[in-house]
Amino acid sequence: MDIEFTRPVTDHAASDAAGDLLGEEDKQFWRDHKSAKVNAIRIKTLIEQADVVVVRFGDQYKQWNAGYCAAMGTPYITLHDENIVHPLKEVDAAAMAWATTPEQVVGILEHVLRDRTKRKPRTRRGNQGVREQKSPNELSKIA
Repeated sequence: MDIEFTRPVTDHAASDAAGDLLGEEDKQFWRDHKSAKVNAIRIKTLIEQADVVVVRFGDQYKQWNAGYCAAMGTPYITLHDENIVHPLKEVDAAAMAWATTPEQVVGILEHVLRDRTKRKPRTRRGNQGVREQKSPNELSKIA
């Protein structure tokens, strides 16, 4: 399959230290806050550029990414065991598919890409952050 996969930083210590370059903090809350924001730059950018996102849930995976995908309109597939269906019912309801194994995710992606022709990958979803620029002369004509 012609797919580019990206993934979150799974080195927990590295993820926790992502904001340390911005300066030392006396309180753990502020260290975590800065690191969360630095990590979010990467994750949000990747989600905005994605055609589809696979969001994995489990003991080690408690992802907020599904909510961001839903808010951005980015299609996503959830991957988790049946024993956590109930707490994730709303997340699964907004997903395009729910899988219990990585093999099921591969099958979904193979189906989606079955008749795909080569195309330029999308670099940005929608027009978030894009504003039409008008010169002062053009603005005076509107007013």
